[in-house]
Amino acid sequence: MRVIGGNLRGLTLAAVGQGDSAAHLRPTSDRVRESIFNLLQNGGYGNPVQGARVLDLFAGTGALGFEALSRGAESVTFVDDGKAARDLIRQNTEKCRAADTTNHSRQNATRLAANPGQPFDLVFLDPPYGANLGEQALSAAIRGGWLANGAIIVWEESREQQAPPGLVKLDSRRYGDTWINILTYEG
Repeated sequence: MRVIGGNLRGLTLAAVGQGDSAAHLRPTSDRVRESIFNLLQNGGYGNPVQGARVLDLFAGTGALGFEALSRGAESVTFVDDGKAARDLIRQNTEKCRAADTTNHSRQNATRLAANPGQPFDLVFLDPPYGANLGEQALSAAIRGGWLANGAIIVWEESREQQAPPGLVKLDSRRYGDTWINILTYEG
């Protein structure tokens, strides 16, 4: 797994390895990650990555957030409560020399506390496939004030998703067994 584009292009990220078998880490493949960023930067969304405050829910390795940093995001907050994820995000933060532009919030993405800072412009949501956790996490993010008005949400799942209340679906694309659903928050 590596950074695909931007100023960190080609940097190899920490390997998932055996890790914590209970963590069910499933990093977004390089191919799908490249497709996501091509879509964001060339899909008529006005390049929501450049200068964005990014929220990476169910962050796992943090690959999506680090890709965003490499491509011009201002900062990334990683949300994941797993020990294996915390260790991988720490390793990748060191590899990317991104301690000043990243934050790790160790909490369950479906039960987010109130956002202590400014809301986020770009959200990556990559819950365990088929567990119906994405909608719960988005509802928690809306309730907690984590989403800026007009925020773009990239929701990765095993099937096409409908927009939950408060969100508008912009696009859906299938890449193998992965569906990328693009939504926006109109708070």
